[in-house]
Amino acid sequence: MTQYENVTFEDKNGIGIITINRPKELNALNYAAVKELGQLLEYLSEDKAVKVIIITGGTNKAFAAGGDIIEMQNMTTLQARNWGKMGQSVFSKLENMSQPVIAAINGFALGGGCELAMACDIRIASEKAKFGQPEVTLGVIPGFGGTQRLPRLIGKGRAKKLLFTGEMIDAAEAFRIGLVDKVTAASNLMNEAVTMAEQIMSRSTLAVSLCKTAVNRGLDLDLESGLAYEAEVFGSCFSTADQKEGMNAFAEKRKPNFTGE
Repeated sequence: MTQYENVTFEDKNGIGIITINRPKELNALNYAAVKELGQLLEYLSEDKAVKVIIITGGTNKAFAAGGDIIEMQNMTTLQARNWGKMGQSVFSKLENMSQPVIAAINGFALGGGCELAMACDIRIASEKAKFGQPEVTLGVIPGFGGTQRLPRLIGKGRAKKLLFTGEMIDAAEAFRIGLVDKVTAASNLMNEAVTMAEQIMSRSTLAVSLCKTAVNRGLDLDLESGLAYEAEVFGSCFSTADQKEGMNAFAEKRKPNFTGE
């Protein structure tokens, strides 16, 4: 695998751990970091040995403290548009990975960092984590999906409040409004993420992947079309080895041995 300067990767028994590693910049997302993340995700999309992905930040202070403002400040309109499209493309790639993706949020998740977390499937936050979309304080709007994913997660009114004020909220408030799914002690964050990843891996990884696809695609459809798509995916499960194994194991009162096929 290619060695990267701004992100690191570790395969921990089928759990792929991606770390944004720019500690001096509080893991701010510059062009190089986003490009490397995209390349790594492209590689992992073909790596069947990695069943679940965890993304975290390489310093206790930050998950990712936003985009790199110094790098952005003199961009032209065209450069800024292309930068936004690049970030959106990488985050969409993350959102649509066949593997479940857990964000382990260990500090500031602001701007692009909050957008990165929202592109993950599940968000676990340290009790010390902070969230926000402060772009309006810089004279711009979110460019990596914040205006689209935030209202889908927490509702239009709450999203507009955060987007319009640029205010920062703590982990408890983020949990209350549905921006994160679990809050834990900072010292236990990665243990919680790994434990959840192991629980997911113990299920049929094929069925989990199909669940993810059904949810993601269904959110872009009306309810009737979404239900029709779910029925098709549900039916397709009955052509898989995992369905046979799972239901036979239930009937035989034993643990299933899933193969992901």
